[in-house]
Amino acid sequence: MDADAPGSASLLADDEPTPVEVRRPRGRSAFLIVCDHAGARIPRALGSLGLAAADLARHIAWDIGAAAVARRLSDTWDACAVLQRYSRLVIDCNRPPGSPTSIATESERTPVPGNARLDAAARERRERSIFAPYHARIRTLLDARAATNRPTVLIAMHSFTPIYLGAARPWHVGVLYHRDPRLAGSLLSVLRADPALVVGENQPYAVGDATDVAIPEYGEKRGLLHVEIEVRQDLIATPSGQRAWASRLAVALSEALARCPGR
Repeated sequence: MDADAPGSASLLADDEPTPVEVRRPRGRSAFLIVCDHAGARIPRALGSLGLAAADLARHIAWDIGAAAVARRLSDTWDACAVLQRYSRLVIDCNRPPGSPTSIATESERTPVPGNARLDAAARERRERSIFAPYHARIRTLLDARAATNRPTVLIAMHSFTPIYLGAARPWHVGVLYHRDPRLAGSLLSVLRADPALVVGENQPYAVGDATDVAIPEYGEKRGLLHVEIEVRQDLIATPSGQRAWASRLAVALSEALARCPGR
């Protein structure tokens, strides 16, 4: 039976990985890292979503390099990291379910045939199988830290394409926030002290309630210090780039937190 068909209990087969990778759940650091677009897996039941293998390796399927940087930061800081293993093309775990981009029918001018004409039951099955367990694990970890009065600083780790719909993006890194600029402002100051970097403030994206989950739900609503970081993917597509940027961000974020007002 097609696991995305009505009447099927779960989208994932018993031998497929769970949606959630958790590193260092008892890590001593105040930093907690989430990586919503860490993986490019497609559940077996969905085949290739009608896409070529080359398309499933592109940024439309996952945030290239972001997971490796998140894992290195986790190890450097002894920090908890929560990573989502399945492609954002199955369901985007940084979009509110039901929003227009939650299950994209087209991404960067590439149609996604396997997402066309999904009924409500198929959409709900993806949410229940992938989105819900990922976010449940984040909430459980945050609740446990709050129950013991452990400080938590939320870092949402992403990457972005150097060219989008034909337009070049000059930024090396973007620092994103919404209503609370405390940590983001401090991090912007630290990163902009390096004249070699082009740093974007809410570039190439901006956070919003209709387009994001991590920052509004876990940063703002819980009153946690937080920031979303976007690194240009060509800078972190290789192990050497991942090492360099993880090292850069580990130093910059630690310094930014030490400077941060209201910590």
